[in-house]
Amino acid sequence: MLPADLRSAEAEALGAIQTALAEGEKGLWTVEFRFEGLRIMPVALRLLAALTPRHSDAKLVFSDAGAAALARRDAADQAAQISALGDVMRLQQADGGSDGLLLMVSPTPADYDEVESVCAQHRGRVVLINGKLEDAAVGIGTVARERRKGFLSSWRSAYALLPTAEGALRHVHPSGWELYRRDPDGYRAVKEFEQKPDAEQIAEALDSAGSGVQRGLQAVDRLLEGLRN
Repeated sequence: MLPADLRSAEAEALGAIQTALAEGEKGLWTVEFRFEGLRIMPVALRLLAALTPRHSDAKLVFSDAGAAALARRDAADQAAQISALGDVMRLQQADGGSDGLLLMVSPTPADYDEVESVCAQHRGRVVLINGKLEDAAVGIGTVARERRKGFLSSWRSAYALLPTAEGALRHVHPSGWELYRRDPDGYRAVKEFEQKPDAEQIAEALDSAGSGVQRGLQAVDRLLEGLRN
């Protein structure tokens, strides 16, 4: 079932993250809330606060120093746990690595090299919140293939709530990916996938579900016609 609101989605995400983190002392995980117009900073700060009781070493990492400064201003009680990506890199270079839980907020393809470097030298877990490291401009060349086979392929989804053209995708680790269709009276579950479905798989599932509904309506029409006769 889809969460009723953002706070419900955050609660789901928190549970999924905690389950993922319990699987080992290392790991690269993703969390995605792809709502249009969503301000991710308050969401990230709430997740940091919720995870801190179990993970006192958790740090929130912004790729932009200005965003990190703004977060420290808005959450003064969490300021010691908030860093910029550049600060983490300098600390790693000085100490030979880093430990603990890193929550990276919204890095872009421009941050790819820095994020890869930080993750390579980090001895703990990393959670990527609304990150987008794959650059469409790189295309299908050698660089893109190497990235997909290497660093990008090492990430696993802990939580995802993604709108689609006709519905939504939801994933709560360790369960599968659930596809929902948007109907006039709400969202309906259509199909579950073991792995994240691509656009073609989503279209096929929605087409099949639509055909099933149509067949059901035709059967009802035939029944009503039979009763009339």
